[in-house]
Amino acid sequence: MTKTKDTRAPSSGEIFGRLLRAPLKLIPASTPVRIISGELRGRHWIPESAIHRCWMGWYERDKQRLVSNEVRRGSTFYDIGANVGFYTLLASALVGAGRVVAFEPLPRNLKYLRRHVELNKIDNVTVLEAAVSDRNQVLHFHAEETGFMGRLSDDDSELPVESVSLDALMGDGKIPPPDYIKMDVEGAELLALRGAEQVLRRRYPTIFLATHGHDVDRQCCEFLESLGYEIRRLSPSMPNGLGEVFAKHRSSQPASN
Repeated sequence: MTKTKDTRAPSSGEIFGRLLRAPLKLIPASTPVRIISGELRGRHWIPESAIHRCWMGWYERDKQRLVSNEVRRGSTFYDIGANVGFYTLLASALVGAGRVVAFEPLPRNLKYLRRHVELNKIDNVTVLEAAVSDRNQVLHFHAEETGFMGRLSDDDSELPVESVSLDALMGDGKIPPPDYIKMDVEGAELLALRGAEQVLRRRYPTIFLATHGHDVDRQCCEFLESLGYEIRRLSPSMPNGLGEVFAKHRSSQPASN
């Protein structure tokens, strides 16, 4: 079938959008810049590592503020599904003399994650090249064409990655116990939470959870509630099933009068 050429004149909104985006093409993609706004203002960032909203400081502004208001100095923060390190950098600044453990399985993201840690001269971050699941095993990941995002796959020909459970790592004394967990693992949230059941039962870390799919969202919330967590939604669940959940254990809530 022959495609019809679109002869429609661009709307004023489209023209305005193009004008706004035009200067972004002048930014050297691989040359570090400073983040210009938000909670990470002034930190070094590589523009090509992620969407422009990151170095502009606009990325997930409400979540940035929530994390900044919650995380205390001297604490331990797990960044599970660290990607290229936006929340790793934020947590590093917030915990001070505390620790950040960043989990990321995809080679492309690990390169930028480590580079961002290096550029910002950070010494309180440990990067673990692993996915987080319900057991220690080798899993397979399907990475998007860009290599920026990935999800678990049943296809043995996909990228093999090491998977770890938080309970096993904690039990072996390989990582410090967490006070906070930020988790964004592209649909594997329930497996990761189940693999951390003992950590959650004993340590009650505060959780910032991105969910991917209505069923996964419901199952994760039910699981956390069964462990004594109270759930607050940061935004309504979207039609595509994406959601943001803030979970805090009842024992850490202020006592009511």
